[in-house]
Amino acid sequence: MKIRFTSIFLGLLLCFSSCVDEPEYDNTPRGNFEALWRIIDEHYCFFDYKRQVYGLDWAEIYSKYAPRFAPGMSNGETFEVLAEMLAELRDGHVNLYSPFDVGRNWSWHEEFPTNFSEDLVNKYLGTNYQIAAGLKYQVFDDNIGYIRCSSFLNNFGEGNLDEIFLRLAPCNGLILDIRNNGGGMITSAEKLAARFTNETLVVGYMQHKTGKGHNDFSGLYPQRLSPTKGIRWQKPVVVLTNRGVYSAANEFVKYMKCFPRVTVVGDQTGGGAGLPFSSELPNGWSVRFSACPIYDRDFHTTEFGIEPHHPVSLLSADLQKDKDTLIEFARQFLAK
Repeated sequence: MKIRFTSIFLGLLLCFSSCVDEPEYDNTPRGNFEALWRIIDEHYCFFDYKRQVYGLDWAEIYSKYAPRFAPGMSNGETFEVLAEMLAELRDGHVNLYSPFDVGRNWSWHEEFPTNFSEDLVNKYLGTNYQIAAGLKYQVFDDNIGYIRCSSFLNNFGEGNLDEIFLRLAPCNGLILDIRNNGGGMITSAEKLAARFTNETLVVGYMQHKTGKGHNDFSGLYPQRLSPTKGIRWQKPVVVLTNRGVYSAANEFVKYMKCFPRVTVVGDQTGGGAGLPFSSELPNGWSVRFSACPIYDRDFHTTEFGIEPHHPVSLLSADLQKDKDTLIEFARQFLAK
């Protein structure tokens, strides 16, 4: 079997691929299991970290799942057990793709309070909000600016961002709400973050897998973020987060925590700090997995999320009054 890996770094447009010769596996339930287990064993990047956090042992996972494969298994049964095995990694960037289903693990946000209400946010935005490049923005009656960034799937144009920040320039402070932002293009996250720095900063580090061993990695390569040539925000800003913030959005929070005027409010983010790669099983199903780890500027992984400066939860009492606890906290914080 020849395995092809294609990088899709949190939605990056930059892609590359390479071919790696691997042993041949039969297109049987057991053969597909053996191929998948080996692909992950040789190329997944968070084994040591997850062993420390919750005791993951990939060799034990093999012993646990190997007996569950038999020649007469249907495709559906095979898929179910393979997806269950991958869920042991507790990684939202790990997916199994078949013609009839997608194996996914969403425990990074499903097991936690949402701390977000779309209907409530829409009430704050009102009917006269403005929108550019998918970003909704408004000025509250206390002269606090508000930007709702629900996704990084859009390619933010610099002209669009200039218009937004020009409109919000008279405001005393800014609330940047990225709750439930599941990621998208890292370039969009970088463009938006570049509006909040006046100097080029090292915002994190990355490693690359250099061999098949669990600890075969390159040295650390710095991630640098440079300021935009457009309009930059020079006043305090509060970033609102919850567990639904993942992947490129998680990276965005990592960047923003490097800036002195930025305060993060809400819940710990969902994480997702691995460069995803993809491969193929003998039956044609594809698997995506984290292959290169990314760290913050203090060399800590953010795979399981980033903590806020101020933990704040959406209170049911406020919800009944049409009040968003996080937005109200941010408004009071910026008014100081």
